[in-house]
Amino acid sequence: MQISGVEVYVNHPVLHLGATDWVPVSLELGDADAASCETHVAVRVRAQSDLIRVRLFQDLGDSVCADPSFITVFDGQLLLDNGRLAVGDVEGLTRFVHQVGDRGAWNVRVAVDRPGWDARAIDVTVSRPAK
Repeated sequence: MQISGVEVYVNHPVLHLGATDWVPVSLELGDADAASCETHVAVRVRAQSDLIRVRLFQDLGDSVCADPSFITVFDGQLLLDNGRLAVGDVEGLTRFVHQVGDRGAWNVRVAVDRPGWDARAIDVTVSRPAK
């Protein structure tokens, strides 16, 4: 089920997704399409040409509706210390925050329409880890 969405304009070709606290300086993207740490994912996107569309889905066991043609660039867990997921550019000019649930570990899948420098759309699916 889609729970939120946002379109952002970025000057730098990296978008951060994850906890609402500061992105660790140790999180470096390098030449990869995406990189992660315990709390954040950095995703390479197309900068300075179009709005980047980010859709947020919550997997409740029914049909998720994230675009199946998108390519997964991250599939793992993130710690969300207050249960909120933030989306923002690396310059700190744009920031969007959505409450996904309680604090703690969340399974997060990040998929893009085109991995690398041409990514213009990102689908993020969150779910609670199985107990």
